Amino acid sequence: MSFNFRALALTAVSACAMLAGTALEARTLNIAMTPPEESHYGAAAKAFKEKIEELSGGEITVEIKANGVLGGEREILEGMQIGSIEMGVTSTGPVGGFVPSTYVLDLPFLFKDYDNARAILDGEIGQELLNDFEPVGIMALGWAENGFRYVTNSKKPIATPDDLKDMKIRTMENDIHLGSFTALGAAPLPMSWNEVITALQQGTIDGQETPMSIFIANRIWEVQKYATLTGHFYSPSLIMMSKVHWDQLSEEEQGWVREAAAAGVAANRAYVENDEKRGLEMLRANGMEVIETVDQEAFAEAVSAVYDVFTSTYGSETLEKIRAAQR
Repeated sequence: MSFNFRALALTAVSACAMLAGTALEARTLNIAMTPPEESHYGAAAKAFKEKIEELSGGEITVEIKANGVLGGEREILEGMQIGSIEMGVTSTGPVGGFVPSTYVLDLPFLFKDYDNARAILDGEIGQELLNDFEPVGIMALGWAENGFRYVTNSKKPIATPDDLKDMKIRTMENDIHLGSFTALGAAPLPMSWNEVITALQQGTIDGQETPMSIFIANRIWEVQKYATLTGHFYSPSLIMMSKVHWDQLSEEEQGWVREAAAAGVAANRAYVENDEKRGLEMLRANGMEVIETVDQEAFAEAVSAVYDVFTSTYGSETLEKIRAAQR
């Protein structure tokens, strides 16, 4: 029997190359988001990328997929579940449909301020909620944020709930947000962020509600005239990874991912803080009328029934923990 050693060697080299290519592909992580790369989400992704590439010596690389190129937030979550998207940064907007325990964070006027919100999410309560993601195929790695949410519109100044009557306001795809704006007398329309700017330009909706960082990243002054600092929701966001891809990492690599996610959270929060400081000046400099004096008690009273609906469906245990934990 004779062997073609040259052919055998070429086959071995080819096989090794294929394996190397597979390994390289498995270690390139796409991180998806709907805002532009120059945003608070982009800050999280860039910090994650820098840290994971440093810790891994370049063995793990990251591609940032911004502007919704891999879909809206619901599509990003679904993609992570099946493994077609490795990582994502999203708001909690559609998350409750996957992890119902997180709905508590969407309740209106829940947190007193940024310090309380961050302390609670970084503590035991936040970790318990992060743990609820793994059974649905997603590893939730840390609580970043969008910040407190404000209302903009193209029709008139808003200072009281009555001013919102019948106004078509885009909300996230979230039952609590929809219920809150319905209680305020508005006509809320759930919509993926990818569609919002066009809908505002075309007059399909009158206004929207997002945090200051979203205003700035999307130059909201180009499509809206009035901004009202209601602060009606504190909006967390999440840095997440597909469990399909998480399970392919070694224990050491998983540690790198967690450390990089912590760097992403810190960068995101710093970006949000800066946007809050410069935001009012930017809005006014670009021609928007900003209403800072708001009857917040009237807004909170108008949406109080949302709490009854929430507790009757999901119970009050986590809600009471959050209330008790605030300083």
